Amino acid sequence: MVTLLPAANEVQLNLPPWVWLATIGIAAVILAFDVVWIARNPHRPSTKELTIALSTYIGAAVAFGLVLLAVKGPKLSGEFFAGWLTEYSLSVDNLFIFLLIMAKFAVPERLQQFALMVGIVIAILLRGLFIWAGAAAINNFSWVFYLFGAFLIYTAVKLASEGESDDEEYEENRFMRAIERRFPSTPDFQGTKLFIRDNGRRLATPMLFVILALGTTDLLFALDSIPAIYGLTKEPYLVLVANLFALMGLRQLYFLLGGLLQKLVYLSIGLAVLLAFIGVKLLLHALHTNELPFINGGNNVHVPEIPISVSLGAIVVILGVTTVASLWKSRRDARLGGPGGAA
Repeated sequence: MVTLLPAANEVQLNLPPWVWLATIGIAAVILAFDVVWIARNPHRPSTKELTIALSTYIGAAVAFGLVLLAVKGPKLSGEFFAGWLTEYSLSVDNLFIFLLIMAKFAVPERLQQFALMVGIVIAILLRGLFIWAGAAAINNFSWVFYLFGAFLIYTAVKLASEGESDDEEYEENRFMRAIERRFPSTPDFQGTKLFIRDNGRRLATPMLFVILALGTTDLLFALDSIPAIYGLTKEPYLVLVANLFALMGLRQLYFLLGGLLQKLVYLSIGLAVLLAFIGVKLLLHALHTNELPFINGGNNVHVPEIPISVSLGAIVVILGVTTVASLWKSRRDARLGGPGGAA
């Protein structure tokens, strides 16, 4: 397992390998059960089913954070909650694209849950590689915080300049176009099957392309989220667990928030502010632990670092203001007859 080099007097987890293995094992069992059960019982989940499952995941995440608070103190607990909230908020942005993918491939409603579940499993596996790579880079090259910080600020500026998204169609990436050219496919879905045999030929079904689109799209979002959470905690284990809790509840959020997503009109701006804040935090940390010879002669720069308590408070305020402002604008536009305010 990758272990980041500790700063002086810094609280650490120092977890034995079996904790990592147990965590990954439990997550694997839960995900495998979900995939098999949904594959055998394709349906649109009821509100009760979604609420119970999502409440369980959220309750488990909160319980994990509270146990961490009791065992390791407020610093690591605060880092987990800040990372979890950040990953959750960035995951909500994913749902817009997921909706477009489902519409692009005309996925029947009863099959959407299976597609989401398998796509999320692929995303978790790919993010695991990103988490490992990020931890290895930080452990060996402290200057990578400059890259992470600059990238997040660039992403924030780009996200804010785009404003409200007017895209109504999903554009396939090169990987998806190559896969579709490589595998001949059936025109219609065949339940949850990814491949079928027709007159001796092995054909892919549209479900294969949907799952790959969901998984690879989430991987692109990880380019933002993994550097962002490493700006809040240097513990790879907390990064892993925060991502697991955020992604494992994503399927339920997709169905519960489907209609509400259209009302979160300021989500892009809110996420831009959030990423910019974490980017600045990363740059300050990079200066504080500077090893680049052309900056202050390779010595640390005496700059203030943003404590995790301030980070957690800022994340809560940013997300809260974004949600309240978005819902207020949506209600006002509805009263006035639309976004333009015309009756």
